[in-house]
Amino acid sequence: MSYFAKCEQTANSSAMLVTEVISADQAFVNTQPGFWVQTSYNTYGNVHYAPSPPAEPHTPDGGIPLRGNYAGIGYTYDVPNDVFYAPMPTSPGTWVLNTSTWLWEDTTPPEA
Repeated sequence: MSYFAKCEQTANSSAMLVTEVISADQAFVNTQPGFWVQTSYNTYGNVHYAPSPPAEPHTPDGGIPLRGNYAGIGYTYDVPNDVFYAPMPTSPGTWVLNTSTWLWEDTTPPEA
C-alpha cells in the first residue's frame, strides 16, 4: 500500500490543490477519476525519515525523500518542482517558502 493525493487544477496552471489523500494500491488508484500523485508519509522538509516504530522520534534514515513533504488536504502540489507544501501559515509574521525544504519560514526579525 502507498499513499496518493488527489490533485485538482487551480487558477495557477503550475499549482494544484490537494483535495483527498488515500492509502491504496496503484492498481486501485489507476481506476479512480482525477489526477493522483504518490506521496510519502515518511517525507518531511525534503528529508526521508525512518518509519515509526521502531524509530521514535522520527529519525532521518538517508532514504530518498518523495516530493518534499507528505501531502495533506489543502496542500499545494507544485507541478514544475514536483513537490507538496502546506498552505502559508495565517499566524502573524512574514512568511517565505523555503524551496530547499518546502516549508514556510517566518522571516520577521526577533524583537530586541
